[in-house]
This record gives sequence, structure tokens and C-alpha cells, in this order.
Amino acid sequence: MAHVKASPAPPIDAGPPSDSALNDARKHTSAWTLTLGSVGVVYGDIGTSPLYAFREALATAKEDGVITPGEVYGVASLILWALTLIVTLKYVTIVLRLDNNGEGGTLSLMALARKATGGSLIILALGMLGAALFYGDAMITPAISVLSAVEGLKLVTPTFTPYILPITIAIILGLFMVQSHGTARMAAFFGPIMVVFFLTIGIAALPHIAREPGIFRALNPYYAVEYVLSHGHAALIALGAVFLAVTGAEALFADLGHFGRKPIQRAWLFLVFPCLTLNYLGQGALVLHDQDAAAEPFFRLVPEWGLLPLVLLATAATVIAAQANITGAFSLSRQAVQLGLLPRLEIRHTSETHSGQIYLPQINSLLLIGVIVLVLLFKSSTAIASAYGIAVTGTMLITGAMSFIVARHVWGWSTARAALTIMPFIALELCFLSANLFKVFEGGYVPLLLAAFLILVMGTWVKGTRILFDKTRKTDVPLTELVGMLERSPPHRVKGTAVFLTSDPTTAPSALLHNLKHNKVLHERNIVLTVRSLDMPRVASQDRVTIEHVGDSFWTVELHFGFMETPNIPRSLALLRKLGFKFDIMSTSFFLSRRSIRPALKSSMPLWQDKLFIALARSASDATDFFQIPTGRVVEVGTQVTV
Repeated sequence: MAHVKASPAPPIDAGPPSDSALNDARKHTSAWTLTLGSVGVVYGDIGTSPLYAFREALATAKEDGVITPGEVYGVASLILWALTLIVTLKYVTIVLRLDNNGEGGTLSLMALARKATGGSLIILALGMLGAALFYGDAMITPAISVLSAVEGLKLVTPTFTPYILPITIAIILGLFMVQSHGTARMAAFFGPIMVVFFLTIGIAALPHIAREPGIFRALNPYYAVEYVLSHGHAALIALGAVFLAVTGAEALFADLGHFGRKPIQRAWLFLVFPCLTLNYLGQGALVLHDQDAAAEPFFRLVPEWGLLPLVLLATAATVIAAQANITGAFSLSRQAVQLGLLPRLEIRHTSETHSGQIYLPQINSLLLIGVIVLVLLFKSSTAIASAYGIAVTGTMLITGAMSFIVARHVWGWSTARAALTIMPFIALELCFLSANLFKVFEGGYVPLLLAAFLILVMGTWVKGTRILFDKTRKTDVPLTELVGMLERSPPHRVKGTAVFLTSDPTTAPSALLHNLKHNKVLHERNIVLTVRSLDMPRVASQDRVTIEHVGDSFWTVELHFGFMETPNIPRSLALLRKLGFKFDIMSTSFFLSRRSIRPALKSSMPLWQDKLFIALARSASDATDFFQIPTGRVVEVGTQVTV
């Protein structure tokens, strides 16, 4: 096992390490601006949970027709302590410190853990599972959030009931259709809207708490434990619904690179957590006073005149929550491509100033189809709630497992210390997972099937690319050997620079061999170029490019990119000028191999997996577009290979 030099865990009040670009950006942005931005992007999902979490958790107690005060205290206590233990202690206090050079998220943590353990395949599998479950979450969140908000129209007037699904689908269609135009202008309003939303749901609860101050008993964990021990199977069902209150906690970690640790912590501790606590206490107090309110406790918090404004505000908040998940899916997909888990995808930049604002048409279309299918399949937020918990619980468990590895191997903690810190959270989340497994046949199968399919896709791509690499290496010619042959028997020379892309700089690229075979010419200067994706979010400009002269007119060049970056080959090659190599894009030709892949008679994969890999390879974005090479300077050479 490879060892990584251990460094002590940073103190709780220390800022996360980050690259110079992030630090420079944050120095010019006030802490409170970042805090406001984090309220809009990070907390949309968990902030809209009160629309349905308390209602669904209380549903099991409501089945016998009578809701006792003890049951209200128990459910409210379970929710509040879930928020305290999982969000405040695990994520805000511990997980936010597990950054990979300032970046967070499942794949970022996977890259850090793999680097610490020498590239463990088990950690790769965990990262793939976490990414697959996140895509399920990214489909379910827009469906349940928007649907639950629009359902509030039924309380305004029953006339709206037949139009709930059409209105929901119209909002979702509009949301996905504007993605290609970028969301920078809309995002400026996300923070203020969510601040108004949180203050509104907190203030709306105050009169009900004042009328039923006994609800403060829910702050005592005794009522949570007593409810679980006294309600048997019904308590397990309720636990699955209670977990809905903490969905969205993973966003705190996923968006770490956008805002930094302190703004995210500040927003949670001083605004989001207090307002959520007040709202859940208010819903409990309302049900204590009027059991009929248990059907829609969130919307019944406000008087009749405030119902429509609250529905509109909640709808805006759910759209923001959905937007955060869509943006997260785009970012995760780019990371997956850079880490070699998915084929190249078309990436469009929607902002000239912010490289992180991207749009992936293929992912956007797949998410849109998935969300609409979920809305039409389940028809209500209550039904979709059954599908929600499993994906999020699984992602949290994976984060916990990789957190243990990072604490052990990167921070240098002892096994006992890491276990005592991380394992209690894993045990708690296992309880929530077991509770959610009861809902597998009610809708929980959806994220599981989706995750299984995505793991199959990623596993096939990883395995297929490895087989392809190994097979082509058997017929490759060592680059130094070819250079020696050309020195002894030089072909006709032409002016300019030729760049040959390859994944292995030690062997001659097939495009170079085919150019010599068919055109029988060689450029004055020839660059054998390899693009590397590193296990870090971003690479500093001084570390972007390395060059080595290998003889005659040949150089090998390596470009390094982080998994949060989109490769731009021409811009990166311009850095060669600082190293003394004259590079002029107008006198440069880029030679790319376009492979035609066929299934082999004897393959290392089953025929169906061969065909899946070939389909994925054909769907990959064109290398010219992906690496942002000017199309007029590209020469493509076709080759045929079998897998």
C-alpha cells in the first residue's frame, strides 16, 4: 500500500486549503456575500424539506386516527436531532474539513482517498456508487420539491387539484429549458429569495409555538428514543420519513469549492438551522392544537390570506433547490469524465468569466426525462417520498466510509480515533438505511435501479478503456525507436508544427505512423502530446505543462488538468513559450486518431458489454470540441481496433 505523508487535521477554525486561483477570488469577495450565495445554492434542498418531511414522518402515527402529544414530541425530536447529529456535527463540523485542495463532493473525496491508498479499486467502486446515487438524487429532488410546493395550491382552492401535475411539469420543463442560456443572472437572486424563505418559515411558526410552548419538549432526545422504542415497526417506517429532513446535507460538501467552509458553516449556524428548528417546532405545535392540520402542517402555519404568497415563495424555493441539483449533476459529470469514469461529454461554458458555470446537453436531457417520468409515475410528493431516502442515505454512508479512510491515511489519525469519530455517524445512517429499505417496493427501487445501471455504464467504460489500452500497446512502436529510425532515414520535411495526441507518450501515436505511411512527410517540429487528469481539482499554470526533447525534431509534452477543469489544449500549449519553445497556433496542425471499435471474437468482456462499450465510445463528444482545438487545424486519421 502506498503511503501519503500524514499531515495533522486542521483546527476547526482554520480555512480549507485551496489553490491560488480560489484564494485570489475569495479575497475579492466579502465573507457575507459568499454566505448569502451559499444560502441560495447550498441550502435549497434541505431548506425545502419542511414542505413534506414532518407530514410524512407523522403519517405513521396518524394511521390509527389519533395523534397523541407524545407522538408529536417524538417525531419532532427525531427530526431535530437528525439535523443536529448528521448535518451540524457530521457535515458542518467534520466532513467540510475533508477537502481536496478546497474542493468537496463524492468524487473529490474518492480522488483524495485513492491517492492516499495507492489507487484502491474498492475506493473507486465506492466513488462510482456514490456518483450513481447522486444522479438518482438529482432526478428525485426536482420532482418531489416542485410537486410538494405546487400541491399547496389545493389548499388555496380545490379547483386547482386537476392542474397540479400539468403546472408541475410546466415548471420543470421551463427550468430545464433555460439551462443552456446559463443561470448566472438568476443565481444572483437565489440567495436573497432563500433568505426571505427561511425567515418566513421561521417567523410563521412563532405564533403556534407561543400558543403551545409544550412543543419545546421535542428538544429533549428522550422523546425521540421513547418514540422509537415504543412504536416498533411503525417507528422504523417513521425513521425513513424523518430522514427526508436531512436530504440535501450532501450539498454542503459538494459545493465546498464554490463558497469555502466558513461561509457554509456561518449560513447554517446563524440562519438555516435556527429557522428550520423553529419551523419544525411550529408544525408540531400546530398539530398539538389541531390534529386535522397534520394533512398539510407546513402550509397551515400561515393564515388564509398568506397561503397563496407562501405557495409562490415555496415554489420559487423548490425551483432553486432543483437548480442546485442540476448544477451539481453537471459538475459531477465533468469530474467523472476527467477521472475516466465516463466517455467525453459535450461541455458548453455559459459564462465568459466563471469556468464553473457549464451546461452539458446530454445530462440535461437525461435528467429532464427522468424527472418528468417520476412525476407522471408517482403523481404526488407523498408517493415520491418513498423513493427519496435510499439514494441520499447511500451517498452519506459512502461519504462516511471514505471520511474514515482520509482521516486515517491523510490526517494520520489512529484507527481508534478515526473509528470513534466517524463510526457513530455510520451506525446512525445504517439505521436510517434499514428504515428506508422498507420502502423498496413502494418506490425505493427507482434510485437502486438507476444506480445499478449507472455503475454498469461506468464499470464498462473503465474496463473497456483499460482493455483497449492494453491491446493497442501490443502493436505500438516505442517512440525513441521510431525517432532513431527517422534520423537514419529521414522522410520529406514540411514547414510548421505537428501535434499528435496520445494517451501513452512512450509509444508512437497511431496518427503519426499513419501520416508517415500514407503521406510520407514529417513536419519540422513534432510534438507528442499527452493530456493527464490529476487527482486534484485544479492545476496551477506553472505546473500545467512539461516538455522533453527526445531527439531530432521530436518533443514530448504533457498537459495537466484537475478534475474540476475543462481542458483547453491551444491555450495550454501557449505556455510553452515561457519554456523557450516557439508555439504558433496558425502554423500548427493537430493530428487525432479516430478509432472505429469492433467486438473481438475472443474478448475479455461478454458480447453485450462489448456492445455497450462500443455504444458509449460512439456517443463520446468529439475530441476536437472537448479539447477546444480549432477545427480548421485538425487532421483526423481513422483506425480500426477490436475489444
